[in-house]
Amino acid sequence: MIIYYQYYLRDSSSSRCTWRLIRISTELTKREGFKSRLGFILVSAGCAIGIGNVWRFPFMVGQCGGAIFVLFYLIFLIIMGVPVLSMELAVGRASGMTTMKAMKKLEKPGHIWHLHGWVGYAGAVILMMYYTTVAGWMLAYFWKFLTGSFENVKQDDAEAVYNALLANPKEMLIFTVAIVVLGFLVLSFGVQNGLERVTKVMMIGLILLIVVLVVNSLCLKNAGAGISFYLKPDISRAKAVGWSDLISGAMTQAFFTISVGIGSMEIFGSYMSKECTLINESVQIIALDTFVAILSGLIIFPACFSYNVEPDQGPSLIFVTLPRIFMNMSGGRIWGTLFFLFMVFASFSTVTAVCEGLITAITDNLGWQRMKSVVFNFVLVLISSIPCILGFNVWKDLHLIGNRGVLESEDFIVSNLLLPLGSIVYTIFCTWRFGWGAENYLEEANTGKGIKVSAYLVPYFKYVLPALALFVLIRGLI
Repeated sequence: MIIYYQYYLRDSSSSRCTWRLIRISTELTKREGFKSRLGFILVSAGCAIGIGNVWRFPFMVGQCGGAIFVLFYLIFLIIMGVPVLSMELAVGRASGMTTMKAMKKLEKPGHIWHLHGWVGYAGAVILMMYYTTVAGWMLAYFWKFLTGSFENVKQDDAEAVYNALLANPKEMLIFTVAIVVLGFLVLSFGVQNGLERVTKVMMIGLILLIVVLVVNSLCLKNAGAGISFYLKPDISRAKAVGWSDLISGAMTQAFFTISVGIGSMEIFGSYMSKECTLINESVQIIALDTFVAILSGLIIFPACFSYNVEPDQGPSLIFVTLPRIFMNMSGGRIWGTLFFLFMVFASFSTVTAVCEGLITAITDNLGWQRMKSVVFNFVLVLISSIPCILGFNVWKDLHLIGNRGVLESEDFIVSNLLLPLGSIVYTIFCTWRFGWGAENYLEEANTGKGIKVSAYLVPYFKYVLPALALFVLIRGLI
């Protein structure tokens, strides 16, 4: 900056001085991006890969009839997830900013699309209010298996261990604080040296762990029955669940697993290069996300059928049913430790990715330095996580939305309201003339090498995609 200032004093050409000053301003305001395309893919996939894949997806499969649910889930990922994700990334890449400033830059004068950015910020905060708690459970169970706490526990007492954890706010607070502190400590080092570097290691470790765990599960005595339930469609099971519940559940899961709608993925679009098309990048992110989700089922369902455990146990599947299996398994302490280490990696990658969006939103919109934003969001996330912890003990009698508990109410707001509502906003903004417009979206999405979006798909994007998201929203409200 001093060199440019001295040059300004020596040069008598006013036009050249102006150009130099604009250039230095651009360089000073440019945000840090990813060091490599692999880093972008892994961090973006890490945002998508989390409890939606390894906690929510398996119990949804178990409750919704097995393979038929998986089939519909994959269909909705392709016909809904890929295009909506590409739109969220397009807004980020075209603007190079977070949602608030991105939409303000791309929208027509006098419009208020950018207000959705603050809704998305609030949604990401609400997501972290309970996500950090569940990630803390994963860390707690990893610690329990690592230290051998389950070796002195009888199989029938596995549920008592889980209930004791929920009833102990101090224990939950310790592990939740550990997740939040570690997450923001990583982010304090920046995008490349913190988020990208750590996520690369975690994602590689996650993939290696999941392969080892799948091989172990497939070698169990009755693994075939679990694979059949998981991957062989059975119409009778779908009818028993109900087609409406099955389809809406698959659609909701497709939105939840890739976190589209609240700007969590948009921030990574703002870091992207123009090297590849956005459909190409979206397919790769969702493919990696789906790979982890499918393999999670190949860990859990063969184990359930090998040890005569019903696969429709719901959320307790991970924290009650699986520990019983590990306790009955040869080398169970090792397999339990590895499984919950995998779960910690999956959930922690989402925590860091979503919180990166919170940090950048504040630096972009309030002009704060990164470290000040890190501290502010650290305090915000830490304090706002406490109600979810207390909702299982001190405030266990507190019922909020639709007689739901604290965690269930927070999840309802994000999964059933903000994600589908945000997806409607992005699809309309990117395809209608009173938004950014289909021509601008297509130009941005098709920039680079890879899969292109055909203009023939625009009517589908304009009318069908918002209608599908609206169905998920209405179904969630009902």
